[in-house]
Formats: sequence, structure tokens, C-alpha cells
Amino acid sequence: MTATVTAKPTTKAGRAAIYLDDRLGVAGLVKEFGRKIFPDHWSFMLGEVALYSFVSLLISGTFLTLFFQPSMVETTYDGSYIPLKGIDMSAAYASTLNLSFDVRGGLLMRQMHHWSALMFVAAITLHMCRVFFTGAFRKPRELNWVVGVVLWATAMIAGFTGYSLPDDLLSGNGLRIVDGMLMSIPLIGTWVSFLFFGNEFPGTDFINRLYMLHIMLIPALIIALLAVHLLMVVMHKHTHYPNPGAREDNVVGYPVLPVYAAKAGGFFFIVYGVLSVIAAAFTINPIWNYGPYDPSPVSAGTQPDWYIGFGDGALRLIPPHWEVVIGGYTFTFNVFLVLVVLGLFVGAIAMYPFFEKWVTGDDRNHNVLDRPRNRPVRTAIGAAGIAFYATLWAAASSDVMSYFFKWNVFLVTHVLQIGLILFPILAFTITKRTALALQRKDRELALHGVETGHVIRFPHGEFQELHRPLDDYELWKLVNFEEEKPVVLRPRSDGKIYRKDRRRARWSRFFFEDRVKPVTPEELEAARSQHH
Repeated sequence: MTATVTAKPTTKAGRAAIYLDDRLGVAGLVKEFGRKIFPDHWSFMLGEVALYSFVSLLISGTFLTLFFQPSMVETTYDGSYIPLKGIDMSAAYASTLNLSFDVRGGLLMRQMHHWSALMFVAAITLHMCRVFFTGAFRKPRELNWVVGVVLWATAMIAGFTGYSLPDDLLSGNGLRIVDGMLMSIPLIGTWVSFLFFGNEFPGTDFINRLYMLHIMLIPALIIALLAVHLLMVVMHKHTHYPNPGAREDNVVGYPVLPVYAAKAGGFFFIVYGVLSVIAAAFTINPIWNYGPYDPSPVSAGTQPDWYIGFGDGALRLIPPHWEVVIGGYTFTFNVFLVLVVLGLFVGAIAMYPFFEKWVTGDDRNHNVLDRPRNRPVRTAIGAAGIAFYATLWAAASSDVMSYFFKWNVFLVTHVLQIGLILFPILAFTITKRTALALQRKDRELALHGVETGHVIRFPHGEFQELHRPLDDYELWKLVNFEEEKPVVLRPRSDGKIYRKDRRRARWSRFFFEDRVKPVTPEELEAARSQHH
């Protein structure tokens, strides 16, 4: 009987690796994760930009916590900024001024933190658009889509709590709006506002409460959501764009180790470097121009950060005088309705994968992404949602547009109120018709090839333009998609047709009745014979 002797590593790193593997079993996990294939397409970098922007937020935020004082205790400013010298203000605002003018590198870190927050939300938004328009949310990734939507909403809340901390005039006005929205909740609004602010607005220790939310609870929630999101990405097969070498059961790309890890590391430093350059070159949130918060003045032309603008715009577009007094209680529906509409909007985004699955009845796993033109109704719904969001976002600047373009502010408001209904309908119609037209163009190219501009004359006198046939990859990309047909309404096993079956059939017709059929193999063969 022969015994096998395993050579022990001679280096300290090798011995440490053996020690950890014996106790934690990390070698198998690293080996399994290192073989994970990630597709090599630029659009997948949007998620990485969001992740690296969050890392930048953690780095810059850690620096800021060392100098920021989350207190509303009144103090007299005695720092380097002369215009505010001797002014009474809160300790939070004074410490933010000191960060900007007296702490070495403080202004750079403040601006980098703010720009990173903007980039974080923007990258998540674009990443969600890519996932939606390509159908990457389909089974088995429906829950991961919901996690992404919750992460998107949490990132916006994190940004709002962050720029509200300095206790300047701009952030104070934003918090006053939030207070009004909380108090508009029927019956319990006043108590919710008192609970949130600790007292009647603005409270006595509200900045401290907001600070705890911003640096502890919300970052912990974002980290947990990111961990769950990335875990699901690793558990499921990664999605990939249509490719002749790719099938539903595999992915075309590179393994994590060593290729993807090296590329991801380099990309992190690119994102961090770009954010550093932007923070050093472009001023953002100059709180010294606004002054400390005072409930009496409201500055014209002030807007929140772009991702919160749609909420402010919704408040501006709601018609006035929607108030009802019942039993001595005033119900302010023209404010509360904004909370309802925005909640329904975010909820509809989160639940869309389950709605599409119910309409199509498709319960298969999907790893290959759709071309947006091949799903015209889904693409049109996405365009309508963007138009709805963009209209609300534009309404947040209605006073600015009125001032700079010399327009009547009421006219701007009425146009945007009409546009809030009209623009999504136009966006849906135009996008759907464009997608169908692109499908017809693809069908024409697949059957007849690309026009060359060369015209020949046949012996019998006919003129005909020469067409160049597509190569195999181009042809495959144009013809490789399934035709979705409306659900046929049939009785169930008990011989009855239920109301929900009729609703599903109507939605199915809405999705798939107006469609372009894919090119069949028989049509391709006939076209090739004609070319020959």
C-alpha cells in the first residue's frame, strides 16, 4: 500500500491560503466563482459604474463623517468665508462651511461625494433601462428586477438625505416640502411628521436623526440589496445578446479569473478617476451661496437633484383646491395624490415582469436578450414611462423655463399638465410604429440583401439593381427571434370562460395582434434561389 505525500507550501502566503481553506473552504468557492462567465459588452458596464460609484461614495463619505457635526445647536460662524462671518447658524451648516473652506481636501471630498451620488443613481437608472428594453428581467430574474427597483428607490432616498444634511436654505426648503407631503396623509399625517422630525418642523434634533439614517441604516440597506443582487447574478446564468455561438444554456464572454477581474479592477480606477476630475473641475451644491436655513424666505429657481425632480414636478402639476373638510379634518388630496401616483408608478415598474409573464404565458428560462425592435409593445411601454418621468422632471423647472424664455408660468404649467397625459401616448405610438417599421426593414434585408447601387440590364431589356447578400452573422441576427401570437380564448376544463381569461386575452391582443412575422427558412431558401 502506497501513501500519497502532499508537498506543503514553503511561502507564508501559501501556508495562509491552506490555513483558510482548511477552516473556511474558500478554495472551492473561489474556483467556482472564478469560472463564472461574464459577457463582454459595453452595456453590462452600466451596473459596474453603479457599483464603483457606490464604492466612491463610501470612501468620500467616510472622510466627511470625520469633520461633519450633525447638530442643530445654534452657533456663530467664525470661519474663512467672509460673507457669512458673524452670522448665526446651526452647527451642521457651520461644519459644512468649514469642510468647504478650512479642511484640506474637504471641498474636493464634498463635491466628489455629491457627484458620486448623482452618478450612482444615473448608472442604476440606465442599467434598469437596458435590462427592461432587452427583456433581461424574464424568468428566472423577476425577483432580481424587484431587488433592483428597491435599490434604485433606496439610492434616491440616500441622495435626498445626504444633500439635506447641511441645513442650508436649499435643503431646508426641500425638507419643508417633505413635511407637507407627510402631513397630507389622511388622519395620521400630523403624527407621521412629528415622528419623522421629532417635533413640529424643523424639530430640534432632526439633523441628527437624518444623519443616522444617511450613514448607518440606508447604506446598510444598500449594501444588503447589492449583495442579494450580485448573489442572484452569480446563481443565475448571465444574460447575453444574440450570437450564433450562444445558446440559452451558455454565455459568450470571459471568465472572472483572470480576465474579467483584471478588466473590472482597471475599470474601477477609470470611474474613480473620472469622478475625481469632475469633482475638481465643476462646482456642485455651493451651500455658501444659499445661506443658513430660515423658514421665512423661499428662493425662486431652486430645484432638487435631478433624480428627485420628478416628485417636485408632480407637486407643481397637481391642480389646486382639491381639499375636503370632513368632521373638522382637512383632507389635502392635491398633495396626498402625488404620493399615491408616484407610489403606483414605482410599483408598476417593479411588478412589470410578472404582468408580462401573465400576458404571454411564457414560463421558460431566458438567457438570450431581445432586440428592442422585436418586442415593439414592451419597448413602447418603456418609452411611455420615460416620457411620463421626463414630463414630471421638466415640471420641476417650470419657473426657470418661464424666467429664461419669458414665458407665462401658468402657460408652462398648463402645457405640462396636458403633456403629462399626451406625451406618453405619443411616445408609445411613435415607438411602436418605429419598431414595427424596423422589423419590416430587417425582413426586407434578410430576403433581398443590401442595395449596392449597381444596376444591370438583362438581354430582354429589364433593369434590376444588384443586392449584396448578408453574411451569416448579420442574417442570423435579423431572423433569430420567435413570433409571439395572441392567446386564443378557450373554455377551461369545466367548460367556462372566466372574466380573468377574457382580460388576459384582451391584453394579449394588445401586445401581439399588430406584429411582423419573422422570416421562415422556406422564405430564405426561396430568396437564395432567386438571387442565384
